Amino acid sequence: MDGDGQQRVGRMSRGLLPLLALHVANEYHRLDRKPPVTAGLLLANTLIYLRPGPLHRLLPTIDEVWFNPHLIIKYGDLKRFFLSAFYHMGESHLVYNMLSLLWKGIQLETSMGSIEFASMVAALLGLSQGITLLLAKSLLVFFDYGSAYYHQYAVGFSGVLFAMKVVLNAQSDDYAYVHGMVIPARHAAWAELILIQLFVPGVSFIGHLGGILAGLLYLRLRGSYSGPDPLTIMMRSVAGIVSWPLRFVRSLFEFRRRRISGRGRIGRSPSRRGLSGVWRCPVCTYDNSAWVDVCEMCSTMRRGNGFSPMHTPDRTGDLSVEELRRRRLERFDR
Repeated sequence: MDGDGQQRVGRMSRGLLPLLALHVANEYHRLDRKPPVTAGLLLANTLIYLRPGPLHRLLPTIDEVWFNPHLIIKYGDLKRFFLSAFYHMGESHLVYNMLSLLWKGIQLETSMGSIEFASMVAALLGLSQGITLLLAKSLLVFFDYGSAYYHQYAVGFSGVLFAMKVVLNAQSDDYAYVHGMVIPARHAAWAELILIQLFVPGVSFIGHLGGILAGLLYLRLRGSYSGPDPLTIMMRSVAGIVSWPLRFVRSLFEFRRRRISGRGRIGRSPSRRGLSGVWRCPVCTYDNSAWVDVCEMCSTMRRGNGFSPMHTPDRTGDLSVEELRRRRLERFDR
């Protein structure tokens, strides 16, 4: 959406952000599995819009990140190329985009998985911005009126959202409501592109069109490649490296828990017999830690350890089933 259009949208409404926060909290509360990437995108867009505390000084201003094809090509300004998607001029523009992101993100991330979803969003961001840039340059070269698109200023996440809509509805045979119209879901993005252009003045037509084409290109590339895409592999590797310290600390705590409590089990699996640091009670077959000399289940003395000689009399083999049951109950009641 261009600058003038977004300023008009921004004056349309106030106080919508608390409603957005309430809606997001309600949606996440009812979900069994909380999609983290969608939540991160919602938070990033909202924080960039609010610019609280030190972020106001750290983040570039909107004048430094407007998506302008002329400035991007002339100066190679990648900051405008990537960051413009996360900036919004008006509150209602932000809320509308974030509600759309919430609905699409939950469905896609839940079905695809967080790593693949993050990879897809990154790819759609680059494709939609790149196709929009290419369209603006092509219109300037081949048509007289292309100069308006080439020098247009725009921000917002809607290009990526149009691409996500294409991916979400690609295989759907259902029908969708688009501004009161019932149409096949596969064509919903095209219908929304036309209707928004007709009824919402000032929006970036080539930005939205670039998003639709990005979604189609992503599906074509993904369908022609059988294995996992390189971006997903890279993100999985980065996620594994980042989460390694947490997994290491967790394994330490789990190891300590195994040694301190619940140190054995009942069973007759032969795979446990060869483990060092474990001895099996000959009476109740409970696997005890080597640090104890009395069975934790039935209180039978360990045979042949360094502290009790082999000839120590042990009459526990003569215990009745009822006596074993009584000792086990006493063990669990401690």
